[in-house]
Amino acid sequence: MKIKRTLMISAMAAIGVLGLTACTDSGATAPAPEVSSGVEFEAGTTMARLAEAGTIKIGTKFDQPLFGQVGPDGVPVGFDVEMGKLIAAGLGISADNIEFVETLSANREPYIEAGTVDLVIATYTINDTRKEVVSFAGPYYTAGQDLLVAAGNPDGITGPEYFRENPDKVVCTVSGSTSEKNIAEYTTNIIAAAGYGDCLEPLRTGAAAALTTDNVILAGYADSTDGEFEVLGAPFTSEPYGIGLKLDDTAFRTFINDTLEAAYADGAWASAWESTAGVVLDTPDPPAVDRY
Repeated sequence: MKIKRTLMISAMAAIGVLGLTACTDSGATAPAPEVSSGVEFEAGTTMARLAEAGTIKIGTKFDQPLFGQVGPDGVPVGFDVEMGKLIAAGLGISADNIEFVETLSANREPYIEAGTVDLVIATYTINDTRKEVVSFAGPYYTAGQDLLVAAGNPDGITGPEYFRENPDKVVCTVSGSTSEKNIAEYTTNIIAAAGYGDCLEPLRTGAAAALTTDNVILAGYADSTDGEFEVLGAPFTSEPYGIGLKLDDTAFRTFINDTLEAAYADGAWASAWESTAGVVLDTPDPPAVDRY
């Protein structure tokens, strides 16, 4: 992962109950995608239902700088939010008719299964266990799990093996996340928090030696905390981010994959990246969608 600029440069005025406030341009949004008009879908499909309703509910994180974060105005911004707008636009739904629902790592599958949301776009790693419960479109981005440590790395952490070698040291991550499962291979001394923002205070006070999750999420926190923290820069997994939807809704999954590929081709995906995560990170090549 290439960092476009030094990560410890942006000041943050305060940390509130919603987590970090996006700094400078990190909370920018891409130009609104063109909303399809006169689109018709096969009767009985999810696409037809949503297009007729003119609204869609999308689950996303509210505390993830660069990907999904709510600012003081209550409006979520970030790359995941922009992906939601692209999908909605393809259904003929404008951004102001999207209901973004705060979704945590632990409730993504339940929200999809219960119909609380129509989609989940929330730094949501595709894996075989989750595929037994929900279906995935994408991936639309591939991240890698890394570690966020105090500036200067005072503990000399070199990677997840550090916690196996130092079992008294604590690592913080989010309950129910892929990150929790991955780090559990190295240690059981884990703080399992509700949200990644909840790990910052333990890291700040020394109650935790590191926060672990995907590198792009960590980059957002490092960028937003006035030089307090740094990303180790040693990713140890590959995390393909997918768009979660109801299990075996093949037609909807195909529509979303088609929409993603069109956004790759016409530059809309790159535009969404560059105005959000791309404020901090270089623009990657989009991953090939997996039409499993």
